[in-house]
Amino acid sequence: MALTTDVKAELVSIRNAPPQVRVAEVTTILRFAGGLHSIAGRVAVEAEVDAETLARRVARDLAEIYGVRPEIAQVKASSAHAGGPNDGARWAVRVIAAGETLARQTGLLDPRRRPVRGLPNRLTTGNPEELAGIWRGAFLAAGSLSEPGRSAMLEIACPSGEAAMALVGAAHRLGVTAKAREVRGMPRVVVREGESIRQILGIMGARRTAAAWEEMRQRREVRAGVNRLVNFDDANLRRSAQAAVAACARVERALEILGDDVPDHLRMAGNLRLAHRDASLDELGHHAEPPLTKDAVAGRIRRLLAMADKRAQQDGIPGTEAAVPAGLDD
Repeated sequence: MALTTDVKAELVSIRNAPPQVRVAEVTTILRFAGGLHSIAGRVAVEAEVDAETLARRVARDLAEIYGVRPEIAQVKASSAHAGGPNDGARWAVRVIAAGETLARQTGLLDPRRRPVRGLPNRLTTGNPEELAGIWRGAFLAAGSLSEPGRSAMLEIACPSGEAAMALVGAAHRLGVTAKAREVRGMPRVVVREGESIRQILGIMGARRTAAAWEEMRQRREVRAGVNRLVNFDDANLRRSAQAAVAACARVERALEILGDDVPDHLRMAGNLRLAHRDASLDELGHHAEPPLTKDAVAGRIRRLLAMADKRAQQDGIPGTEAAVPAGLDD
C-alpha cells in the first residue's frame, strides 16, 4: 500500500493542467470511483475516494469547471474497498441538485439519458495529455501499485468491461502495453512489464515515484543476479565434490582389482588421485614427478579404470562403477 499511497499523493498534487485535461481526469474519477445514482427520483453523481485531499480536489474541479456545488461526506468503506488506507474511512463527493446536467456534460449519460458503460468517446480519442489525464483519474480512483519483483504490477479496478477496454485503448495510444482481465467477476486493467510500469507512472505525472520504483527494481535485479551466481557456484561446487568422490571410489576399486598387475605409471596416476582428492587434473599433474599435463593424468586414469573393468568382466566380479556411492555420478 505504501507505493500506491505515494503515487496517489504525487498525482493529487499536480496543478495547472489544461482545462480539457482536467475534464478527462475528473470524468474518469467519476466513472471509476462511483457513477450515477437515483435519489428521490433525481439523477445524482457520486464518487467515493480513499483520501480527503482527493475528495476536495474532485469537488473543486467540479465547481470550477461545471459550476456545481458538490457535497463531501465521510463514509464507511464498502466491502470492495475493505483493507484500504485510512482504516476504512472514505469520502464521497456528491452532486444532487444538478446531477443530471453534470452527468450529461461529463458524458456519463448519453443524449437519450442512458448511462455510458465505458468512457466518453471524445476523451478516449483525445490528445496524449488527455489520455494521460484519463489514466491519472483512473489510478486516483481505483489504482494500486505493487513492489518490483516477479509479481510486480500496476492494476486498476474497473466498473465495467467497456471501461476496462477504453483504458487499455488509451494505454496503447500512449505506447504502453496494458491488458484487461477479470478477477472474481471484477474487470481490471493490468500493466506488468517493469519498463511499462515505469513508463505509465511517468506519463500519469508520478515521476518521483517512477524513479524510486525503477531504482527498487534495479536493486532487486542486481540482488537476483548475485543470488543466481551464488547458487550457480554452489551447484558447481557440489557437482565437483561429487565427481571427486566418485572418481576416487573407482580408482580405489581399480587398484584393488588389479593388485600387483598395475603398471607403474598407471599406479602413480591412481595414487596421485587418492592422495589429492579435491585437486583438479591440472593440479595433479603439478604434483607428479616429473610434472605431467592434465591430459596425461586424465589419460592414465582412464586407462587404469578401463584395464580394471576389463579384468573384472573376465573374472565375473563387480567393476569400478560398483564402488561409486549411490546417488553420485561419475
